[in-house]
Amino acid sequence: MARRYYIDTAIWRDLHENRKDKSKNLCELAFGLLVKIRSNKEKIVYSDFVVEELSRAYDEQTIGRLFKNVSALLEKIEISEEQIKEAAVISKELNIPFGDALHGVLARDNNAIMVTRDRHFKKFRDKIVVKKPEELI
Repeated sequence: MARRYYIDTAIWRDLHENRKDKSKNLCELAFGLLVKIRSNKEKIVYSDFVVEELSRAYDEQTIGRLFKNVSALLEKIEISEEQIKEAAVISKELNIPFGDALHGVLARDNNAIMVTRDRHFKKFRDKIVVKKPEELI
């Protein structure tokens, strides 16, 4: 079975904004992961919550262009009330933002690798597979 990836909002932003940090070109690493996913015929799962978070920085057309380039790889997943309730509990238990907890629950429930640089996901490592783009390419 092909791997599935749930890509954190910040990784999408790395790609779109051509972001770099002190030692890495984050955009190139994100792009390299997308190339790998495409060549291996794998999937990227995403939720309305990813789109909502992207909407805080970009307009609808920009998000559409960002996703258009990888549309063949994308699979939209739904968010259930149970997942929202569980994310609220995890958020409190682990003292992490609700959004991170929700992304983690969605990745887990959809058998996806959580692709992120967010330090909050270190607390999730016993529940889901968490990787940075460079760990996957």
